[in-house]
Parts: sequence; structure tokens; C-alpha cells
Amino acid sequence: MCGIAGIFEKNTDNKALMSQMLDAIAHRGPDDKSVFAADNCTLGHRRLSIIDLNTGNQPIFNEDKTVAVVYNGEIYNFQEIREDLKLKGHQFSTTSDTEILVHLYEEYGCDFVDRLNGIFAFAIYDTKQKLLMLARDHFGIKPLHYFYKNGKLVFGSEQKSIILHPDYERGVNYQALHYQLNLRYCQSKETLFKGIKRLPPAHYAVFKNGNLEIKKYWSLEPKINTKFSEADAAEQTNFYLKQAVERQLVSDVPVGVYLSGGLDSSTIVQKMHELGVPQINTYTLGFNEPTDEFPDAERIAKHFNTNHHTHSLSMNPLSELDKVIWHAEEPKINLLQGYKMSEFVRQHVKVVLGGLGGDELFAGYDIHKFIAPFDKWHNATPRWMQKLLRMKSDILFKMQNASHTLRFDEYRRGVQMLLSIGQVERFYLIIRNVWDFDEGFYKEIYAPEFYHTIAQNNKKVIDEFTPFFDRIESGKNAVDKVLFTEFQTKMVNDYLLTNDRVSMANSVEERVPFLDKDLVEFGFSLPIDMKIKNGTTKYIFRKAMEDKLPPKIISKKKWGFSVNPYLQFKKDLGEVARQRLTKEYIEKQGIFNYQYLKRIMDYPAHPKLRWHYNYLWVALGYSMWEEMFLD
Repeated sequence: MCGIAGIFEKNTDNKALMSQMLDAIAHRGPDDKSVFAADNCTLGHRRLSIIDLNTGNQPIFNEDKTVAVVYNGEIYNFQEIREDLKLKGHQFSTTSDTEILVHLYEEYGCDFVDRLNGIFAFAIYDTKQKLLMLARDHFGIKPLHYFYKNGKLVFGSEQKSIILHPDYERGVNYQALHYQLNLRYCQSKETLFKGIKRLPPAHYAVFKNGNLEIKKYWSLEPKINTKFSEADAAEQTNFYLKQAVERQLVSDVPVGVYLSGGLDSSTIVQKMHELGVPQINTYTLGFNEPTDEFPDAERIAKHFNTNHHTHSLSMNPLSELDKVIWHAEEPKINLLQGYKMSEFVRQHVKVVLGGLGGDELFAGYDIHKFIAPFDKWHNATPRWMQKLLRMKSDILFKMQNASHTLRFDEYRRGVQMLLSIGQVERFYLIIRNVWDFDEGFYKEIYAPEFYHTIAQNNKKVIDEFTPFFDRIESGKNAVDKVLFTEFQTKMVNDYLLTNDRVSMANSVEERVPFLDKDLVEFGFSLPIDMKIKNGTTKYIFRKAMEDKLPPKIISKKKWGFSVNPYLQFKKDLGEVARQRLTKEYIEKQGIFNYQYLKRIMDYPAHPKLRWHYNYLWVALGYSMWEEMFLD
């Protein structure tokens, strides 16, 4: 696990600049730093040593040193690929997983990426063809960003490297900011930095003769198997889970587990125990809040006799918000708990397994329970009825919004969700607190000039989600559509981005066994009635593990590893927001409507203002982002 960066620019010596770019991401790889230049291409690498500690420094080359690679990630099937390449005559000089990439490129050209099972982002430079290739893993677990203009390409694991290039003019992507305020993350390939894009998951890019071409190498294609019996499905669930954990234990340094005491992380511990791992290191963090899960984590630790570590923090989250925003490069909520967790774990291990992905594969969130009962209504509501319900929704918004009773916003959104029957995308996005369906809310949120900029652009959040919903044929279950969509939207651009940034901020490699390619394809073959049954989420997953985990863990309700926005507002969010988001600052900034922010800050603290406090958190975080990256 590492950090990479690169520049392709004619007639320019960029080695000194590359060194600065690598210094900006030193946290991603404190064990080694290297710069390689050939022709007009300069590649940089920061190394966090996990596999092949002695000979794995990068770049790594083919036999005649005409092909070089810098790489961030772990390839779990590299041993099998290596043996196959040896049979084809390729010679290896290291024992690292990285080296297979240059030989795969020699053997198959750019069309080799789908052979990999792992987490990766890499760059290959072919000195003979003067060709640069970039690639990102199937699910977007590892990040890769690029800036392309006038035949010049700059790329990196993090954007803070790219913005150091003198030809990049720092600016804000305001459409991405609009998405951020709706979703709490930037959707699609967009970033907050104007002109900087993300290479999408399951894509590779070829840069040659000044031209950049991006190609998709794999697609998630759900193939529902309706012939599964419960017994077969449970047995295969166990098989794929065990296989995924076994693959991701490959390491030349100790591996730990984030243990919440929930079903997902407890299953990882159980599979490690089943595989005979001699010493399982587990870690649990709490914030002295109701969502802390110390007792359940302790139950699993004792059950499997792990080397268990706990850490409890009483903290004012805003005291370190600027630090985590610098690492995340977005004003996201729920960064601090992951950051503090990896900071704690780094005292003991470099590699840790986490349970992200279990809820997305097996339908574990409350929103899946909310959506499931309405499925038949989504398919049966005629167009004329949908239009009538939409009119009622618009009237309801105008009436409630005019009252300025913020604590009733949540109830109004709940009714608007019900009035979205027949429109699965809208129904889902309202649950996710997207607000830009109600155009009258634009004037509440934004300053007049910024309102006109966004309104004229007329790109709504739903436009980014509809293509995913449309990929699942009409008439299919609404929860299937949501699972498929979330896996390629919120999973990538919110959860995985956060996981990567907060772990790498502390030089920790976080692996995600639930996103093993084979396990994902199996998960998307399960019928929805095996995922949610009689109101029970993750039904077949629970069934598979019922004789392997304590009963309390099997039946445990889902707890998120998140801080409570209402409690944070009472701690220090409200105070810091009042100090920083002043009338003078907000009016000079020209984005937000100060009166709306003031209404939130002055309103008596109330648990039903959860959305408003999250909005305040993003607005406050954006002010920090703007200061550190633009000013």
C-alpha cells in the first residue's frame, strides 16, 4: 500500500517537482520515496512496506527495463498469476506482487487488468511505445486522480500532489459542491477541484501522443439465481467469506481487525479463527456515546481468544476537523472516528481488515427495510398518479418551509418520501436526505448569485443516479436497484474514499474482504428474499453464521460507526460554526445564504435537526477546505 504520482509533459525536467508532490503524500508511504524519469514521463512513489520488505521498492521493471510500474495496493491472486507467467517464460527479480504488472503488460498489453483480484491503482510506462497506462481496481477501493489539459497529464493518489503543478489553476468545481451539500460526498468522477477528475472504478486510461483515452474493463452484472435453496445459499456464503478473508491475509507484516462487535467484523474474526490464524489482533474504539460497542466487541474477543485492544475517547471533534479535511480533500462528515481508529491501530500494526461492504452486499441498512415494503407500489403506481403525488409534495414543501420550523423538516421529508411512490430513485434519494428536488430550497441554502449559477446549470443529483437504476430492468425489486446503485455510488465515493484517506493518513493499509470480486459477484446473485425476510436484514448472512457466532451477535441491530450530529452540535459544532461562519465571511464567500445558517445556529438544539447539523458541518468544513487548498 502506497502513494503514486506522475507527470507527462514535453521538454520539462520535473524531478524536483515530483519530489515535492511525493512529500505532500508522505503519510501514504513513509518507508521509501523514489522518482523515475524517462523521456517526457516522470513517475513517483511513496512506499508502505507490506509484501517483499527487502526487494519491493518501486518503480519495478521488466527484464530489459523498458517497462516500469508504480503501484498502490495489494493483488491477492498474484502468486497464481506469477506461476502462470513463469511458465510463459517471464523472469522475476523480486517476490513482490507489484512485479506481475509489468509482465502481464508485456504478455497481454493493456487488456490484462480484469485478471487481477485485489485493491489497486497503478501507472505503467512503456519506454518503447512512449505510452502511459493508468488503472484502478474493480470497485474503486484505491484512489487515482488526474488533470489533463493541452496534451499534458498529471496524476496522483491524492489531489494535493496534482495542485502543486504550476499549470494547474486552483479553483472550485461548483457543481461538485452542490452534490457535496446534497449527498455529503462528490458523486461520479467529479472532485471539488475544478479540472481534476477521478479515474472511475473498473477503468484504465491510455495516454499516448498527447491523447487520453479511458476504457472500461469490467462491469458488475447482477445475475440472480432463483434456484438457490436456503441451505445452499448459506453454505456458499460461508465458502466465499472464508475464501475472501484467506486471500486478504497475505502479508509479510502482522494483520489486525477492526472489531465493532457487529455481524460483519465478527465474521472476519471467526473466519480468521477457522483458518487457524495463530494470533488474531482486534481493535475497538469508542467515543463515550450511546453508539459505542465495547461489550459486544469484548464478547467476540473472548469467544475467539483474540489479542484485544480498546480505546475510548472523549473529544471535541472540531478540534481536528481541519486535519482530517486536509487528508480527505473534501468537507466530509464522519471522518474523525476512522482517523482516530487508524491512529490507534498504527501503534500496533500496519495492515487491518475492516467490515465495509457487508451491508451493501447483503442488505443490512435500515433504508433497505424502509424500501422493501413499498416495492409492489413502485411497480403499480401509474404515471398520472405519480404526477399528482409530486404536486402534493411540492405544496407540502412550500407550506412547511415557509413556517421555518426546522424540527418538522424531518417529518416533511418522510411524507415527501411516501409521495414519491412509483419513482424509486426519488424515493431512495429522499431517504438519503437529498434536497434538490425542491427547487424552492435553493434560495434557502444559497446566496442569490450562486443560486442562479446552480439553477441555470440545472444538473440535479438524480441525474447522476438514474443511469445506475436504469441498468436494472423495469419491474425488478426496488431493493435490488438500490443495492446495485449504492454499490457504485455511495460505496465508492463516500465510504471507500473515507476509508482510504483516514487509514492512509496514519500509514495504515485497510483491506475490505467483503469486496473480494468473487464474493461480490456471489452476493449479487442472491435473490432479494434471501437478503431481507420478514423484516430481517441480511437474512441469509445471519443464517450462514448462526452456528458460528454468539446468538446476541447474530440478532444484533445495526449500529453505525458514526458520531451523533445532535450531540456534536451541543459539544463544539455550534460554537465553532458561530465563530467561523460569520455574516461578513459568508457574504464575502458568496455561496451560502447566511440567514439560513444563522437560523440553524440560533435554533434550540434538537435531535430532529440531524440533517441541519450535518449541513452545518459540511458548510463549516468547506470553509476550512477553501482556506487550506485555495487561499
